[in-house]
Amino acid sequence: MAEVTAPAGATVFRLDGAGVTYAMGVDDKGYLQPLYWGASLAADDPLGTAEFAAAGAPSPVRSFGELSGFDPAGSVTPQEYPGQGEGMVSEPGVKAVFADGNRDLVLKYRSHRIDGETLIVDLADIRRPLTVELRYTIDADTGIIARSASVRNGDARPVRIDQIAAAVFTLPVADDYRLHYLTGRHAAEWTKKDVAITPALTVLESRRGSTGHGNNPWFAIGRDGLTSEESGPVWYGALAWSGSFRISIGQDNLGRVRIAGGYNSYDFSWTLQPGETLETPVFYAGYSEAGMGDASRRFHHFQMAHIIPDGAEAKLRPVLYNSWEATAFDVTELGQKALAEKAARIGVERFVVDDGWFGARNGDAAGLGDWTVNPAKFPNGLKPLIERVKALGMDFGLWVEPEVVNVDSDLYRAYPDWVLNYPDRPRTEGRNQLVLNLARDDVRDHLLDWLDRLVSENDIAFLKWDYNRNWTEAGWPEVPVQDQQRVYVRYVRNLYHILAELRRRHPGLEIEACSGGGGRIDLGILAYSDQVWTSDNTDPAERLMIQDGFTQAYAPAVMMAWVTDSPNWANARVTSLDYRFLSSMQGGLGIGANLDHWQEEDFATAAKWVAAYKTIRQTVQRGRLYRIEPPRRDSATSATMYVAQDGRQGVMFQMLHSSMWRDDPAAKHPRGLDPARVYCLSMLGGGALPEGIPQQASGAFWMWKGLNAPLKGDFAGAAFLFDAVD
Repeated sequence: MAEVTAPAGATVFRLDGAGVTYAMGVDDKGYLQPLYWGASLAADDPLGTAEFAAAGAPSPVRSFGELSGFDPAGSVTPQEYPGQGEGMVSEPGVKAVFADGNRDLVLKYRSHRIDGETLIVDLADIRRPLTVELRYTIDADTGIIARSASVRNGDARPVRIDQIAAAVFTLPVADDYRLHYLTGRHAAEWTKKDVAITPALTVLESRRGSTGHGNNPWFAIGRDGLTSEESGPVWYGALAWSGSFRISIGQDNLGRVRIAGGYNSYDFSWTLQPGETLETPVFYAGYSEAGMGDASRRFHHFQMAHIIPDGAEAKLRPVLYNSWEATAFDVTELGQKALAEKAARIGVERFVVDDGWFGARNGDAAGLGDWTVNPAKFPNGLKPLIERVKALGMDFGLWVEPEVVNVDSDLYRAYPDWVLNYPDRPRTEGRNQLVLNLARDDVRDHLLDWLDRLVSENDIAFLKWDYNRNWTEAGWPEVPVQDQQRVYVRYVRNLYHILAELRRRHPGLEIEACSGGGGRIDLGILAYSDQVWTSDNTDPAERLMIQDGFTQAYAPAVMMAWVTDSPNWANARVTSLDYRFLSSMQGGLGIGANLDHWQEEDFATAAKWVAAYKTIRQTVQRGRLYRIEPPRRDSATSATMYVAQDGRQGVMFQMLHSSMWRDDPAAKHPRGLDPARVYCLSMLGGGALPEGIPQQASGAFWMWKGLNAPLKGDFAGAAFLFDAVD
């Protein structure tokens, strides 16, 4: 049960849910202060300062005075959402410039109200008619808080906003906090890092116009020596925004940890006209007292219930085949039909044609923007291929990259001003592409129109929506100078509009978010996407580490993982087909190998594993994930466990990177099983159990005793299947 407590006339407000309490209060100077965020407190626990309340002070929340001439009250008072003013030297919630040049903004409490399950707190500047509305909700099942802000200009003259956060969070003074975050680059995303939190600010950001491969807008904070995978406090969160973002984490001048996140202030400004409001994205954040694993599982549950399309009613991810590695740009109707025949043999449920089906698209230098079917490749359009795919028992998907254009295209020749650009400056190409300016409504409407026609005229169940470059020359010369930097917000909002409207017009359509792999994955794009392409790196050993990083923040249910060719394109590593399947089965299973090169034994192996995956798909995609032994470069083995929500099935993947003579790896201890329930044990995919392992025992036995597959060699794997005995 979620509860918002904010009675009329109160000066202390709190949100409670799933064993978490979040509280704030108004001090006697009018500042809205953060009071508490952590494990659940009793309803009558004093959250302000008890002696002040007993003395009948106007507010039970202690106000702060000047600490020294260097530290005025405004710089030492913890504020729930501070303006940049009154000596503020840490990260503000909002920074404004008024028409007369004044840059002092001091926000104090004005009012509050409850709208359904949402607490709304209004702040106002002490002199000017500029107001901020803060919105809070808490999820009953996970204790995750959703926070956002909006700023309104009530003046008769414009006000320029140079920085605005969705939320500012505060943790108490301590010197043992550690920040966990995810970083990397193209084909090496989702690398886990952790650093001490100090007064030296750590900034996670993208200046790329999209989320980017470099830093993901997710964080987790634990306590050194206290927080582990299975125990200890964790504060965590993620910003729901798919454009340039900024999350800063550091200690303020009194040692409190402050986290602020929202639009990136780099190259950003928004001139608010009289009466205009600017809204932020939502910043979701939670707390767990049971370690990083519990924090992940809470966040996964929340995402599946409240973020992804259709929530708890969303369909399981079908087994997918993508033709890119088989054909690249050499796409033809006959060639794709032949691949579809082979894919159907192994149990594939969705067949996807990748790049090369449209316009003059015979390579990456031409054709983007001209989204008409290539008549030489498909003389009768896409319908004959789609009909054959459906006759084989699969649905049909198609690759698109709507947001970019080749200079060598009819669209660019007709509308060269539709791209992001600065007049009389170079137009830098990436992958021979320029970025269309989706901030323009005419560009937005053009993209929506052709996508709508494409899906309406063809029986398309799925779009792989790609985006293969970052921004350069982020100009919008068609609007007044003071509005040109709105492009960073307007672009993303119009992207969301296209995706939402396309889904509304075509309720059965599913979409995969892709940007050279993991270049645009966040809670914003996930609200419009059924799945995401995790990384272009499909090497199965490296994917174990990539997938481990991804699932720190995001649910396995949306994480696509493909079985591709060996040697792998990324590093020339040779691995068995069994190992590749066992790696890819730990998310949404896809196949991208060139089936034209497979032998009969390859098809038999693939059919076995696809059938096995379908028996555990519900557990992997909707169950609880336990990281038993995370994959590391300096470790020979790793193990991951998925347990169904009802506890009736579990599957533990044991993966071997390399072994040495007489290696005897330690037993892997399953987690998450019902201790009192009896489980029957088998090997996923068939085969005999290792010698000495019983076929049946209680969940308590398995978790206490552990078990181990005697893997030898390099790049080998096995999966133990636990099925409850009635």
